[in-house]
Amino acid sequence: MSQAFDYDLVIIGAGVGGHGAALHAVKRGLKTAIVEAGDMGGTCVNRGCIPSKALLAASGRVRELQDTEHLESLGIHTGPVSFDRQAIADHAKNLVSKIQGDLTNSLTRLGVDIIKGWGRLAGEQKVVVATPEGDRPFTAKDIILCPGSVPFVPPGITLDEKTVFTSDGALKLEWVPNWVAIIGSGYIGLEFCDIYTALGSEVTIIEALDKVMPTFDPDIARVAERVLIAPRDVETRAGVIAKSVTPGAPVVIELADPKTKEVVDVLEVDACLVATGRIPATKDIGLESVGVETDRRGFIPVDDSLAVVRDGKPVPHLWAIGDANGKMMLAHAASAQGVVTVDNICGDGRTVNYRSIPAAAFTHPEVSFVGLTEPAAKELAAAEGFAVATVKTYFKGNSKALAEGESDGLAKVIYRQDTGEILGVHILGLHASDLIQEAANAIAQGQSVTDLSYCVHTHPTLSEVLDEAFKRAVVTA
Repeated sequence: MSQAFDYDLVIIGAGVGGHGAALHAVKRGLKTAIVEAGDMGGTCVNRGCIPSKALLAASGRVRELQDTEHLESLGIHTGPVSFDRQAIADHAKNLVSKIQGDLTNSLTRLGVDIIKGWGRLAGEQKVVVATPEGDRPFTAKDIILCPGSVPFVPPGITLDEKTVFTSDGALKLEWVPNWVAIIGSGYIGLEFCDIYTALGSEVTIIEALDKVMPTFDPDIARVAERVLIAPRDVETRAGVIAKSVTPGAPVVIELADPKTKEVVDVLEVDACLVATGRIPATKDIGLESVGVETDRRGFIPVDDSLAVVRDGKPVPHLWAIGDANGKMMLAHAASAQGVVTVDNICGDGRTVNYRSIPAAAFTHPEVSFVGLTEPAAKELAAAEGFAVATVKTYFKGNSKALAEGESDGLAKVIYRQDTGEILGVHILGLHASDLIQEAANAIAQGQSVTDLSYCVHTHPTLSEVLDEAFKRAVVTA
């Protein structure tokens, strides 16, 4: 370390991205400090991935035990099923506390200095942390910004955090409404629809675009609507916006035409979850001190190496990762960016292959994907002059899925017809979030469908759904 600086690296934000960067920085021999104003673990651990998966696990068990037809087909008989809402909420809360502690201990054990307080830039290679004892200045050879994101609340929607709330409030599971409206049909909206319907709520999904699940591959969205929505107590209202949402008993929601903004209907529900995405938490982090401006949405501009950009050029020794740069708003993407950034600080010259980063919705059954949807792949093909091919296989033909009695679902592989290069893989079905990793690794390693068709998969396992797809998609010269 240069004696001119307090640290080799200061990381502002101790979410999954900052934590991953800190661990890797220690491996690379950098004296590191991490600054956090809130709870260790950021959005993922405290208000996102971790508590939501705890709620999904518990509510999923309730759904399974209430499905007497499925259980009886396996020869199992159960009595009436009940649940303790507070105990389910406590399960999520306790898991968050445990992982918070694990993250803190892992940093402390490796010698990373944890500085509690609000960190902001104070000029190039300078950080000031506001603490209860006063401002503490630090210098660092390199600085990584990873302030994360917060829920986006559209205009016209009023939150009271009791009857109208974002996912931050919903994760506390303070009550189970009889009728809840969910605004947005992305991953967050789908997962909470799964939780609420399992616990007995009626759900209305409100989607501004002309169909629900608009960001999913069309084939997956079609089957998901049949499996995740149609059999459950769910109504969908697509092609309308929530012009206004007023808290109370009842919550009043004005639905309007997206183009004319004229009110077309009024809903009165018990509660409303606003699941309209997230925006970067990039205010008051001192960007002006180094002459950096965010884009109109608040994202910090970065280049492919994740260096912060000012006037089209990288700012020396300043980097931004995670939700704040808008490249891919996923916790594991932030962690990958953190590792790559540290390597770049050390002179390795690495980039992130975003097409190989998978994502999943942990519904019952799960939905996962990696790479491009079919429409996006065809758009790329038209621009670059190649043909796209697709192949689909179904869980109904998989021995393990049949043994489990859970054979709803499909896998879809999108690839180049000439070379067999995998452009995207989409799965809906039992353990889809685990199955997608094989495809993600294949894309990262540049393997073709022909290469993968020679891989041997354990029988009988769900992985054979992909095995069958790759064998069907073999490209011959």
